[in-house]
Amino acid sequence: MATLGIDLGGTFARAAVVDEGGKMLASAKVALAERSPSSVVETIAEAASAAVRSAGVIVDACGVGAAAQIHKDSGVLSVAPNLGWRNVPLGQLLTDRLGQPVKVVNDLSAAAWGELHVGAGRGAQDLLVVFVGSGVGSAIISGGRLLDGAGGVAGELGHVKVVPGGRRCGCGEQGCLEAYTGGHNLIAQARELLDAGASPALAHLVGDEGTKLTPVTLEQAAEAGDAAAREVYERAAHFLALAVANQVTVLNPARLILGGGVLNHCPGIRRRVLEGVRAWASQTSREGLLIADAELGDDSGLIGAALLAA
Repeated sequence: MATLGIDLGGTFARAAVVDEGGKMLASAKVALAERSPSSVVETIAEAASAAVRSAGVIVDACGVGAAAQIHKDSGVLSVAPNLGWRNVPLGQLLTDRLGQPVKVVNDLSAAAWGELHVGAGRGAQDLLVVFVGSGVGSAIISGGRLLDGAGGVAGELGHVKVVPGGRRCGCGEQGCLEAYTGGHNLIAQARELLDAGASPALAHLVGDEGTKLTPVTLEQAAEAGDAAAREVYERAAHFLALAVANQVTVLNPARLILGGGVLNHCPGIRRRVLEGVRAWASQTSREGLLIADAELGDDSGLIGAALLAA
């Protein structure tokens, strides 16, 4: 039996046909021309059709992973910052358009499910998965089951409050971890330093050498000894490390799986997370804990969404 997995980002929709063992048979990627719900649904349908044609098989269900807070029973995206959506019934819209059952889940829930079955979580039953890319996402597998909570938004590590009343987050609230540590917000904070003329090392990296402003640039400026860049960087790394360590204490996972562009490309931040878990997670909760990198890369959400639909 094959199912369809969809990864809905802020720029592209990716679709893949996945067999029951988690193997991708075919995939397709289509850019979002617009971000209106009707346009996005058509883009998803286009990507899905291309993937199914390429695979040459029949699919009987579809799973969608989206960077959003999602009501699990209705498939309504209550908040989707990358798309600028609030209260969009994506599950029903896609069910009507594709003519088959559609299950909509948070993108990290899909990624965690993929890693559990065919990635770095194989053989474990209790996982904490944390990805730090443009935002901060996490998901929890407990006893081999996805922990989604009463409303479907359990595991939202990126939206725990680290500075009550602090920086505005894409979710609309203030002081979230993601507002300080997510890639988009690291870049925003670095841009504020540049605009204020407060970070000579960052200005040198971006201006004189033509380097693109990224979280990696911020890390480089911080490690070069730039005081302002270091303050932003250290605060972000500290908040992230402490939040992950506390999650380990609360959940006592067998494996902590790390991924996402910031953790993959900013070794200093990743190192601080590992050090934080060792220093701040309770001793009993980290006994036997295995920390691993995500294995499936950008395909984890596609595979996981398809397997969840199955």
